[in-house]
Formats: sequence, C-alpha cells, structure tokens
Amino acid sequence: MIFVVVCVLLLVIVTLSTVYVVRQQSVAIIERFGKYQKVANSGIHIRLPFGIDSIAARIQLRLLQSDIVVETKTKDNVFVMMNVATQYRVNEQSVTDAYYKLMRPESQIKSYIEDALRSSVPKLTLDELFEKKDEIALEVQHQVAEEMTTYGYIIVKTLITKVEPDAEVKQSMNEINAAQRKRVAAQELAEADKIKIVTAAEAEAEKDRLHGVGIAQQRKAIVDGLAESITELKEANVGMTEEQIMSILLTNQYLDTLNTFASKGNQTIFLPNTPNGVDD
Repeated sequence: MIFVVVCVLLLVIVTLSTVYVVRQQSVAIIERFGKYQKVANSGIHIRLPFGIDSIAARIQLRLLQSDIVVETKTKDNVFVMMNVATQYRVNEQSVTDAYYKLMRPESQIKSYIEDALRSSVPKLTLDELFEKKDEIALEVQHQVAEEMTTYGYIIVKTLITKVEPDAEVKQSMNEINAAQRKRVAAQELAEADKIKIVTAAEAEAEKDRLHGVGIAQQRKAIVDGLAESITELKEANVGMTEEQIMSILLTNQYLDTLNTFASKGNQTIFLPNTPNGVDD
C-alpha cells in the first residue's frame, strides 16, 4: 500500500516537472543545465524533469507601449517637453536576441528616442516643430527601429502626443495669436468701412449726376418752351420783332422767379446779376 502511494507521488512529481503549458501570444525560453535549449511556442509541452530542463523566461509577444517625456531645446532656444508614445513588440523570429541581448528594453528604447529627438528638434524652430511633429515622429521611429532590430524588437509606431513649451513662451504665443486675430479683425472692419464710404460716395456721385441731368432737362424744356412761344407769336402776326417777343417772355420769367423768391420768406438772398455788382 505504501509502495503504491509512493509511486503515485513520484508519478505526480515527474508529471508536474515534465509537462508545462505556454499561453497564447507568448513563448517560453527553455534551458538545459543553464544553457539555451529551445523556444517553446503556445500549447502543451514536455521537458526533462528534475531541473534538467527549466523555463528560463516567458516572453510576451503582445504589443507593448512605452510612454516617455523628453525635454529638449528648439533652434530658437525654447525649451519644450515632448510626450512620446512608442508601441513595440518582440520579433517572433528573434526571441533569443530579445531575451539574451537586452535586459531592460523599455529603458533602451527611451534612450534611443531621447537621442533621436535631441538630434532632430534643435534643427527646427518652435513653429516648425509644431508643423512637422508627425514627420519628426516618423523619423524617430525609423532610427529607433533600426537600432532595436539588433535586439529582437520591432518598433510598430512612434507618436509625439504632446509638445509643451515653457509656460512663459506659451503665454507669449497666446498673446501673439490674440494680437494677430485682433489685427485681422481690424483689417476686416477697415475694409467694411471702406466699402461703406465707397458705396456712399458712388451713391452721392450718382445723385449729383441725376440732379445735373434733371437741371439740364429742365433748362432744355424752358428753352424749348421759349422757342415754341416765339414761333407761335410770330405766326399770330402780332406785329412785334423777335427781340420784342423775347423781352416779353424774359419779363414773364423774371416775374415768375420773383414769385418763387417771395414764397421762400427770409431764406432767399438777392445778389446782383453781374459780377460787377457784387460791391453794391
């Protein structure tokens, strides 16, 4: 009976030390007496028991993300804080490199990103940095990816999520932006006032033109009336010359003008009808 129990216990121990499971999206590094033996993919596996074969590490193949903050200086001597997010994963074909060549991948990625940014950003002004943020991120991604390939890592994506200049510089930028907006608004208002003035001037000019046309037509009508009156009087054989007829008609016009002046009250000023009479 005791022998059976011992055999069962030995069987359980051997089974537990022999059979192992690797989860999905991960691999296991198997060593034999401390020396690399193989990489075990996801699923159930068997190894030599009693510590002959051991699981040195379990490596995740899932996508990982590293968030870092880098301080650097632009070409126009503005210090900025840059938030950078890097997505990376272990290359399934280079799992041994990822485990044996690099102890802390996130720290190494951070160092490469800092070096790449501090090489690229000082070549740009602050405005250019904001404009070319995506281009810089792509350039950094290529540089870091090239370095990390040696260690069995793939850089999937690098994003510059935030560019934060010094507080005083940020305030100055806001003030400049506000001033620019005010200048644009002032230009728009000035243009609107200009349009109003031009429109009013054009309207006034058109009014004067129409007024002049009206006066010209009025005078033409008067002349035509006088000519018609002279013709009618001549045809009536009144026995007067054209000069006499013209004198009578002008006298009538003069009397009509006096009546018009009289209707205006004290608003009418009489002046001599020739320049020589101004002194009178």
